[in-house]
Amino acid sequence: MALDDPHAQPSEPPGDDRPPDHPAIDDAPPLAGDEALACGRLLSQAWEQAQDTTPTADPHTTSCPQCREAVEGLARLNAATRALRAKDPPGLQALTDRVMSIVRAEVRLGRLLPLADTMLDLLIAESAAAKALRHAADTVPGARAVSCRLVPAGGTGVQVTMTLAAALDRPLPDRVDQVRRSIINAAGHALGMDVTAVDIIVVDVEAPVPLGPAGSGQTTGGGA
Repeated sequence: MALDDPHAQPSEPPGDDRPPDHPAIDDAPPLAGDEALACGRLLSQAWEQAQDTTPTADPHTTSCPQCREAVEGLARLNAATRALRAKDPPGLQALTDRVMSIVRAEVRLGRLLPLADTMLDLLIAESAAAKALRHAADTVPGARAVSCRLVPAGGTGVQVTMTLAAALDRPLPDRVDQVRRSIINAAGHALGMDVTAVDIIVVDVEAPVPLGPAGSGQTTGGGA
């Protein structure tokens, strides 16, 4: 054998029995963090050659035990990765889904509004505050809140705009004033909110409900 001759020069690096007609393997730049197997072949090259099913594919990968073991391990890892991707969305998609969930939640909650206590720096969602103020309007006999919108008015101040349906058993200005007082009272005592203005728009009128058996004398909003 030529290797027995001390003056003979080997035609290939020891331990590399691949045929000389695969220059792509020699020319391929190693990947960052790529691992060299015991046979001298790079792990990335062994994997690429294992995927090559052409007749001219390098036979080293199929005949070398180190390459076969490495390729089998990568194949198991690849199968596990595909299974995880099928079960859960990829990282970017999962991040996008979380961001969109937060955005949708913020849309439902509305803007965040300040409360009057500046020492604690407290905030309340517009939807929660509007619900409480609509309820305050509904407690006024002959009034029914249709919508409520709150916007910041500088500092901790908040401006309220409410649309209202009201019964005609008493003058509208009196009923609107009563609703306004109820809103301001609820905002200050129940929420701790500094309401600077309450704009009320009557968008519908309703017939008063007849007196009940108890004869309470109170009417509530009925059908249009």
